[in-house]
Amino acid sequence: MNLEMQQFKADFFKALAHPLRIRILELLSEGDKNVNEIKGLVGSEGSAVSQQLTVLRNKNIVTWMKEGNQVIYSLRDPMIIELLSVARQIFNNHLVDTISMLDKMKEGEQELEKQTEN
Repeated sequence: MNLEMQQFKADFFKALAHPLRIRILELLSEGDKNVNEIKGLVGSEGSAVSQQLTVLRNKNIVTWMKEGNQVIYSLRDPMIIELLSVARQIFNNHLVDTISMLDKMKEGEQELEKQTEN
């Protein structure tokens, strides 16, 4: 069972491992969208968007339904919104750590400059 769960997680994160797919999920976290809306909002070629939507659909991350001649996409599980939020928080934490490290390096360089001036 553990191996199956680990494989599921690995496959799931592989499906998320593309910037355009992440952008599509962020847009869908705001509400259902048709393909043309998604294409317009991401500002990418239609074929690229369709390809990424197919990956997300095949991994059961998004669902779709036809309404007339339009295909409407939505998140299969609203917890994706929470996952994206946690990823953003992790990114921010890394950014804060990096800024702090750079500040310490700068302080060290300034101290060194002061010592060499004296």
